[in-house]
Amino acid sequence: MSSAVQPGYAPPAGPQPPDAGSGWPRWLVALTVAWAVLLAGLTWYSARNDPPTVREQRTLAQAVPVVDAAIGELVAAAAGAVPALAPPEIERGCRITPFATGATLRRQVDLAVAGGEERALLEQVSDGLPAAWRAGVRVTSDGPRLRADAGEFVTVQGRQVGDGRIRLTAETGCRPVDGEPAAPAPGAAGAEARALAEALRALGAPTVEPTELVTATCPGGGVSRTVRSADVVPAGSPTAALAPLAGGTPVVETPETYAYRRDGVAVLAELGPDGVTLAATTGCPG
Repeated sequence: MSSAVQPGYAPPAGPQPPDAGSGWPRWLVALTVAWAVLLAGLTWYSARNDPPTVREQRTLAQAVPVVDAAIGELVAAAAGAVPALAPPEIERGCRITPFATGATLRRQVDLAVAGGEERALLEQVSDGLPAAWRAGVRVTSDGPRLRADAGEFVTVQGRQVGDGRIRLTAETGCRPVDGEPAAPAPGAAGAEARALAEALRALGAPTVEPTELVTATCPGGGVSRTVRSADVVPAGSPTAALAPLAGGTPVVETPETYAYRRDGVAVLAELGPDGVTLAATTGCPG
């Protein structure tokens, strides 16, 4: 094959060198850098100042005062019933992400009310809660249910758990744990301890220190307090023994429950096969 160049034919030229002015315009580079700096600044500000948008951004310890205040609101809204605060429950091992575990904080208030008034009490509680909670009661196949949002991703629920018995619950959902949550300081014993001792004497049981003290902060100030006793075995009928303290008109009297109010203290006696468990509670102003 001949390598001679035919007359009138120009050999193909090689690749053209890049144009020195073909890069990004300087104004576009400057705009991109400014936008990146702005985003970084907004992210830093949001992380430091904006409220959390999901519950995983709030630790269990940070949720404790929210739950405590929610229990106080529930006690205040249940004025007229016989309340008893249950101790906090922490359930560990829930999953925040596939790689991180957390814990759930749950607190409860048990209420005793005259039989047939359970739904009315749930509606009373719903009406007495802050408007921002958007509380409501709906009837389900399992009975009336109360639901509310106490803020900071704390949910509130209420349901009937027996004749004349309602249980209200405030729960955090799964949260990161950054140490053991601190319980509110109980303070000195008050009228609830005296009412418990009085009921123990009526049952013929020795007066001993309460086995449990649970508190909640009331919305208008002050503290709701519940003291409990261990099971006691009365010498005779517990309802007959407690009737004089109830003035003959208990709030609730069933085979499982005897509840009354005396001198501003609500006393709940749970009657079981192994004895009687007493709880005495000073509530919150409604």
